[in-house]
Amino acid sequence: MADPESPLTVKRRQPSPALRPRYQSSGPGHCFRKATLTKPTFCHSCSDFIWGLVGFLCEVCNFMCHEKCLKTLRTVCSCVTPSSVRVPVAHCFGPAAHKKRFCCVCRKQTDGNSALRCEVCELHVHADCAVFSCADCRSCHVDTTLEKDTFHHHWREGNLPAAARCEVCRRSCGSSDVLAGSRCEWCGITSHAACYLSVPPECAVGRLRCMLLHPACVRLDSRNFSKMHCYRITESCSPELDNCDDVDSSAAPWRDGQPAAPEGKQFLKVFDGDDAVKRGFFRLVSICRATRNEEVVEAALRSFYLPDDPQDFELHEVGGLQRLHGDNVPNRNGGPDNRSSPKDAWLLRAKPRDGDVVTVHAGWPRSAAAFVSVSVSERSTAASVLTEVLRQLDRQDEDVSNFSLLEVCMSSKQVQRQTLSPQEKMVDKLQEIRKLSLRQMNQTRFYVVENRKRSVQVGLLIGGLPPLLTREEYVQMVEEHLTIKTHLVTISHIYSSQGAVALQISCFSEAERIYMLAKDTSISNKTLTSLVVPEITHHLLEDDVCPLLVFVNPKSGGLKGRELLHSFRKLLNPHQVYDISNGGPLAGLHTFREVPRFRVLVCGGDGTVGWVLGVLEAVRHKLVCREPPFGIVPLGTGNDLARVLRWGPGYSGEDPHHILVSVDEADQVLMDRWTILLDAHDISEDGKDNGFLEPPKIVQMNNYFGLGIDAEVSLDFHQAREDDPDKFTSRFHNKGVYVKVGLQRISYTRSLHKELQLQVDAQDVPLPNIEGLIFLNIPSWGSGADLWGSEVDGRYGKPSIDDGLLEVVGVTGVVHMGQVQSGLRSGIRIAQGNYVRLTVSKPIPVQLDGEPWLQPPGHIIISAAGPKVRMLRKSKQKQKKSNPKDRSGSPSSRDRRL
Repeated sequence: MADPESPLTVKRRQPSPALRPRYQSSGPGHCFRKATLTKPTFCHSCSDFIWGLVGFLCEVCNFMCHEKCLKTLRTVCSCVTPSSVRVPVAHCFGPAAHKKRFCCVCRKQTDGNSALRCEVCELHVHADCAVFSCADCRSCHVDTTLEKDTFHHHWREGNLPAAARCEVCRRSCGSSDVLAGSRCEWCGITSHAACYLSVPPECAVGRLRCMLLHPACVRLDSRNFSKMHCYRITESCSPELDNCDDVDSSAAPWRDGQPAAPEGKQFLKVFDGDDAVKRGFFRLVSICRATRNEEVVEAALRSFYLPDDPQDFELHEVGGLQRLHGDNVPNRNGGPDNRSSPKDAWLLRAKPRDGDVVTVHAGWPRSAAAFVSVSVSERSTAASVLTEVLRQLDRQDEDVSNFSLLEVCMSSKQVQRQTLSPQEKMVDKLQEIRKLSLRQMNQTRFYVVENRKRSVQVGLLIGGLPPLLTREEYVQMVEEHLTIKTHLVTISHIYSSQGAVALQISCFSEAERIYMLAKDTSISNKTLTSLVVPEITHHLLEDDVCPLLVFVNPKSGGLKGRELLHSFRKLLNPHQVYDISNGGPLAGLHTFREVPRFRVLVCGGDGTVGWVLGVLEAVRHKLVCREPPFGIVPLGTGNDLARVLRWGPGYSGEDPHHILVSVDEADQVLMDRWTILLDAHDISEDGKDNGFLEPPKIVQMNNYFGLGIDAEVSLDFHQAREDDPDKFTSRFHNKGVYVKVGLQRISYTRSLHKELQLQVDAQDVPLPNIEGLIFLNIPSWGSGADLWGSEVDGRYGKPSIDDGLLEVVGVTGVVHMGQVQSGLRSGIRIAQGNYVRLTVSKPIPVQLDGEPWLQPPGHIIISAAGPKVRMLRKSKQKQKKSNPKDRSGSPSSRDRRL
């Protein structure tokens, strides 16, 4: 017998010419062999350069390392990754960005066009490899079926910044050349693969703890919903993402023909079960022509990332009863082009077994043993396995009928759970799974769980209903169109101003039915929206924690909005990050309705900020925290409010982590909001009111309100964007179009003083000869211009965003506007006050915070809108540098309670 501490160089049987010696390592599942290096290569364990011509390569997952690293290797092979998962959580795959990343399955560099990434964690995979990844995503809410006792680090290997340093040895652990190093996806600490075991297992979330919504504080009953639904992630428009399990990834590039086999080798098509044969999913296995059967089986197992013993498997020819036997595989590459025969399709099968070993995990917290192994025979049932499991877990005195055996399939896209009946034969169950798919068997786990009568409460938010109806009308409408079962469904909240209702459903199947039906239902030619909303157990929040509610408009700022959405989901809990284009801001505010205090971060333009503030104003009375402070990440074109609050003229790729730290360190300031009453009347030239033209309308103003030339230019830009929205994805392009439409109006003349009558604080104010009239609430207009000016004037006070006053300014035309934006002139100061009344005698273009329309003649009244809103102004001080040792900190009291 060979020394276990030395490389295994002697085989029990004579190897074929293609077989090379294998080497043992401390990393589970790896199959190392010596490899000759033909290009610069780095070690995946220590990330150092491999000097010389020889490295050690795992033939399963392509892990490369030094010989010295074999003995200290801690990284597990991709084939045994499912065994290291504590609580299975499915991934949310979406298209990856065009950045250099490495696949977490095969460890090779990904191609941006065919690569996928998880929207919640740092998992990056090839589309081919997605089916071989397992459900090891972050657990972001309380799982009511499988419980956790403590909050541990969630380590993800590789794709670290090149400057990352190990938390233990303080040496560099990041690499841009290979998949190396590990990072906790909650607190952000990084470590070498060989060092992370020295890090205390409990995670204290790190620098963002005070704004993160802890997973222990979020409850979501989501058995029948995918993670895409739970996190409100819009389904990808790319069909291959939804069917990546059905794609023949191995043969995709060769649909019209198989590749030519290298000299002296041949290809075999190998299926891993009946399901793979049915869907046409096979792997191409390259072998030498004279290869032993055991070696073919071993190569097939490696291609499917299966860690099992090759002696327990055999190959059957697809469509026939022929079994691969004999010493060598048949040579069927006799054609002149050396291509495989269509008959070289083989089915990998497990050999019949009289007995087996089942690993059963404990489904409750604080268990002394994480799992136990039970031997089963043909007579073993789920009930007998439960009895033996309880005996090994020292709970043999308890009634076995109070427990169940749970089968969990840890697919990367969907975690499926099934309770086994007590009479079910375990050996038959295992053979059934293996016959269906060997890959599925590798991703299947069994749990023993207590039979508790858990109260199910699934929250759905149904939007798109007609607004401003009575409660009885909403109840009747929901019952009529969604055919709800009243004994299972309760309408918990009604948001009549938003046309939305919140439902509490006590049955999983009923919740799924209503969710899908609502998406296919239209009322008044408007399709309903349906969102799964979690429940925040606010009493578990720490006293010093003020969660951050994030709204992102992915349509703003080109692709930057989508990248920010992805980054914030990774840095925070995805249950506190909302895509505002999917159901609007109401879902986030409804979820946080009982949180005693929280902050809001809006990523978008001034229009997006106004949208969120408007919804907050409408539902404020239903919130415990009625005045949350607002921060801004500017993604729009003008971003005037963001400029005033020091968040900058526009997002230009700053580190999202630094943005969150800036929000945490920001100062709170108050800002006025204004209500504008648009009362359209038929006004004659002599000022006589001849009756209503349309019902009155009330809107809210945050930044400014303009009439005349500036609104005319804004309206032209808006119409150009509506005609071709795909071109307006760049802030630079948008400003260029603004200049173009402005030059087209350079000869515009309109005697505005003859069409308007202005009253400020009940005093008539004469208007000079102007072409545009603007009411300012903030000292920034038209992408940062100071329209009021900085000159001291004894007639007026110094403008401020919280002084309760509006500044009234005029401009004489497009040239004047251009001079103001260039800093050469300021506007014409007209008045300053807190109550404005305008009489308009002709239809006129107006714009509110950058949103233009054509206003009919009538009266316009501007007055203060209730309480001032709290805004977050970026601090002038530089961010405090946190001690690296403080990033993980000590476990919080909540972690210890859990």
